[in-house]
Amino acid sequence: MTIKRLAVMTSGGDAPGMNAAIRSIVRIALDRGVEVYAIYEGYQGLLDEGCIRRMSWDSVGGILHRGGTVIGTARCDAFRTHEGRRLAARNLLQNEIDNLIIIGGDGSLTGANIFRQEWRGLLDELVAAGDISQEMADSHANLMIVGLVGSIDNDMFGTDMTIGADTALHRITEAVDAISSTAASHQRTFVVEVMGRNCGYLALMASIATGADWVLIPESPPNIDNWEAKMCADL
Repeated sequence: MTIKRLAVMTSGGDAPGMNAAIRSIVRIALDRGVEVYAIYEGYQGLLDEGCIRRMSWDSVGGILHRGGTVIGTARCDAFRTHEGRRLAARNLLQNEIDNLIIIGGDGSLTGANIFRQEWRGLLDELVAAGDISQEMADSHANLMIVGLVGSIDNDMFGTDMTIGADTALHRITEAVDAISSTAASHQRTFVVEVMGRNCGYLALMASIATGADWVLIPESPPNIDNWEAKMCADL
């Protein structure tokens, strides 16, 4: 299948590394003769006018060092509704886009899958309302989606390393290295809490990298009742 046009969008969070992913998508696509558009402000940009913009090679120049995402991200309650997704489909088709690359977490990718599943029904509704022609619907009968997981938690099955996890791990090790001298000089022990939600990847890898004495992770809770007392005794 030959792809002539695609759009890239970031949604949900702003995991480190999103800009690198955007840059790669845009420049690889352009190198292969594909027109690239960016959807600014996440799912909200699918509904608002003027948020779907064509990208050039220079559009993604000098962004690798920047945090967040240069095309913005925003949660959108309206997209959770059927009417909101119908409007999003209409706005995409006005730009003749039926290929989406979405960088986001579990909620963002779940929403994208629902959008894909409803696509043909949404097109039928748009044809019936006179918003698009039958010819337009027939030529864009399927919505193709590629999902890139942007999450520091590294908790997505089937993905070895999510976008942002490695950068988050480096930040944790830098912070722990910085406080180690303080802990030693004051003869104190620090308890460091890291993010990760229900996934202990960051805590486990950071504990190995920094030489922590104890690590508590959701997947393997302490197997003794008085673990607090044992931890204090060990330290």
